[in-house]
Amino acid sequence: MLKGFSVPLTPTGESALVNLPPWHYSSDCIAIEYWAEPAAIAALLPPGLKLDEKSNGRAFFWFLDWQFTGSNDELTDPARYQYREAFVLVEAVFDGTPINYCPFIFVDNDAAIARGWAQGFPKKLGSVFQTRSFAAPSAAAAPLAKGSHFGASVAAHGERLATARIQLEEKVADPSKVFNRPTVMRRYFPQLAAAHQKTAAVDELTLSLTDDLAIVDVWGGSAELRIPEVQGEDMHRIAPLRVGRGYRLGMAYSVTDLRILKDNAA
Repeated sequence: MLKGFSVPLTPTGESALVNLPPWHYSSDCIAIEYWAEPAAIAALLPPGLKLDEKSNGRAFFWFLDWQFTGSNDELTDPARYQYREAFVLVEAVFDGTPINYCPFIFVDNDAAIARGWAQGFPKKLGSVFQTRSFAAPSAAAAPLAKGSHFGASVAAHGERLATARIQLEEKVADPSKVFNRPTVMRRYFPQLAAAHQKTAAVDELTLSLTDDLAIVDVWGGSAELRIPEVQGEDMHRIAPLRVGRGYRLGMAYSVTDLRILKDNAA
């Protein structure tokens, strides 16, 4: 019997790119609030989602430095299970409920791509970097303190896709006033057989379920964000018209389940 949650399936399951949940995540994050052209956001939304007219094109650009583990002490194998990620969340509405939707996401780890596709995140391979904080005092330590500067970037295929800078100004007392929307994704898998290429095998709206979500040490401050036009990419279409606040925070959660909101292939 062949085993594994994802391919490749083998008699032992050792080669599977992704193992069964639970999946546990911990991260240092940078998030930039900004506003894009509402019509450009609306054009990216799948069937079942509508533009949040009240948001006026509000979005967040995230950079994350992740550590992952499953049930087998994977955090002791950082070469396989540490990774970095960058994505956009745009504000939309599902069935009257304000939500975030992820149209673009880049990651530097193949297992993270497979876990993301299983959930509905449209992950692509990229190169992501962000300023890290260290405990030992130094001009390079970037402590969580007023005046500290942080930077982040994402690139793919040799092209810089986004660059961010923030300067911390104050600690955020209530993060729920900033980060308070559930995230909806689109699980989409095409068919290659010629007779079915125009019909997806899977086309679902899904809701990200984050168990034991913790958001800690949130600092806010001034921010910059640039998303240039790059050949072969569409992300510049939701480039900033204006930039709001920048945030540095820690985040952790677990994934054990996924909720299907709508099956567009049914």
